[in-house]
Amino acid sequence: MNKYKSQPFFKIAIRFAIVFLVLVTVFEVGFSVLKNMSFSIMVEHIFSDGKWQYFVKRIGFMSAFYGVFMAGWYKFIKK
Repeated sequence: MNKYKSQPFFKIAIRFAIVFLVLVTVFEVGFSVLKNMSFSIMVEHIFSDGKWQYFVKRIGFMSAFYGVFMAGWYKFIKK
């Protein structure tokens, strides 16, 4: 039996969303540092003035979508 079938939907969705949020944020910041070869340029590129709001909204929306999708997949579709 699938261990996700007995757990609440939103608990599963939040767990998937948090893992996705952390991983994507670490990868995006890490690749930006590697691409620009400087931490200060990465901060200016991603987190300056109004750019951090776009970054947070985009990552938040993607992680929420992924969490709900994967929770639905494991809870209702996967056998």
